[in-house]
Amino acid sequence: MVTTKCLLPKGELRSYGNRGASSDATRPLERHLVSRITVIGGTGYAGSAIVAEAAARGHQVTALSRSLPDAPIPNVTYVQGDATDEATLSAPVEGADVVVGALAPRGPLADTFRDVYSTIARLADAAGVPLFVVGGYSSLRPAPGAERFVTDLSHIPAELHDEIRAGAALIIEDLPATPATLDWVFVSPALRFGARMPGERLGRYRLGDDVAVQPEDGGAISAADYALGFVDLIEKGDHHRAQVNLGH
Repeated sequence: MVTTKCLLPKGELRSYGNRGASSDATRPLERHLVSRITVIGGTGYAGSAIVAEAAARGHQVTALSRSLPDAPIPNVTYVQGDATDEATLSAPVEGADVVVGALAPRGPLADTFRDVYSTIARLADAAGVPLFVVGGYSSLRPAPGAERFVTDLSHIPAELHDEIRAGAALIIEDLPATPATLDWVFVSPALRFGARMPGERLGRYRLGDDVAVQPEDGGAISAADYALGFVDLIEKGDHHRAQVNLGH
């Protein structure tokens, strides 16, 4: 089911300026080719913010989700479908220049999350397109070479352990095991990230690797600023088969 479609042709140039990669950095005005970006889970908390940011920059965005949004974003193609169905995934992935996975390991995907991402990764690899994944904080490290936060969940309610471990398993086990031909980037947010603590748009972010950026305030990031950094990562294309993290 489709609502609206992006009207910009592939290859048209758009300009963006002052998209800072750190809390106080700015960049010269840059020009980017319009890309066809498919966001799987495009109506969720992170996914909808990424869809909005990418569409605002003029990219051709397709958002795949179980349900359609109450307030569709202009110039976005919405596709209603089940991400556990490979046939549903095939066309949006094959028709993309970039695939974004913004799924959560809970609810309908509680038992199939890793299998679904295995399918997405295989389809992206076959299509020859990069895969950017919305990750979690617990897969990060507190310091270089340190154990990941997920190794000690004693301070986290037990009912959340399975979904945290499933999310972390993508970067610890699953993505590194994919064929070298698949280009992927796993993008973790700061600790305080989610619909229950939405934060405010500051128009900036800090970028780290697999070590969590530290306050002030690397312990939080809003959906809008996470999306800002996420789409910057897509446009720059500087990271390959790597984990990064974004925080204020």
